[in-house]
Amino acid sequence: MDSVIASVFLPAALAVVMLGLGMSLTVDDFARTARQPRAVAVALTLQLLVLPALCFGLVVASDLPPVLAVGMMLLAASPGGTVANLFSHLFHGDVALNITLTAINSVIAVVTVPLVTNFALAYFAPDLGAGQLTLQFSKMLHVFVIVLVPVGIGMILRRSCPTFADHMDRPVRIASALVLALAVLGTTYNERAHVLGYITSVGVVALIFCLASLTLGFVVPRAMGVEHRQAVAAAFEIGAHNAALAITIAVGVLNSVPLAVPAAVYGLAMFPCTAAVGWLITRGSSRPSAVKSAPAADTSR
Repeated sequence: MDSVIASVFLPAALAVVMLGLGMSLTVDDFARTARQPRAVAVALTLQLLVLPALCFGLVVASDLPPVLAVGMMLLAASPGGTVANLFSHLFHGDVALNITLTAINSVIAVVTVPLVTNFALAYFAPDLGAGQLTLQFSKMLHVFVIVLVPVGIGMILRRSCPTFADHMDRPVRIASALVLALAVLGTTYNERAHVLGYITSVGVVALIFCLASLTLGFVVPRAMGVEHRQAVAAAFEIGAHNAALAITIAVGVLNSVPLAVPAAVYGLAMFPCTAAVGWLITRGSSRPSAVKSAPAADTSR
């Protein structure tokens, strides 16, 4: 990938998206955890502990090449984002919960992304580039600047100019989709000579990981007593990873286009998979209501 795109465009574009994300957040979104402790706790446990472990198992079982294995782990550590909020809105999830989880994950990701990525580098590729890909402190600071600073500025704008923040909601959603599309296309173009081999190597793993993330994100919260709309929100927050962030870190921070390939392949699969799971969740949710209405009719006679 061209150095200007890698070092300037991708971080700048993602910063704009994170700025817009910040403009949808308030301090109360963080405080809401006290009012929704079970949903938040279950979703965060899945996001921070279960998914990296699941991804690690998939990567080991599929025997991926080291760079692709690290790229998958980087993707697994990446939080959800505006795409998750959009799908939650389309399929009647609890968008407020999505915003809460996004707010918390945006903060935690500054720590968890480097931790998971460094672990993956040490385990899968200890000799890769003589340590060039290590997320050292200076690069961790870069992740902080890309993720947290724009979100903080966006929250300040939200507080001081709420009307402007509301008007920017739709443009930011569109910009998020465009940034993801450009990141996926850019990575694919730069690796065009190897793209078929990469898709063959990592495509099935990325697809399984996407579907497993969405499924666990819905089934586990429901099993833990989380109500339906919150479980829908959790499914999209956990299943719709921020592939653009993973690509930006891989290319703009770690200077490795191959490392971004799993996120690019995942980005191609994520939209149809997420839409299909959303349709199934919505379709399934209509049946319980019909069942519940029958006894009510009988008892009224």
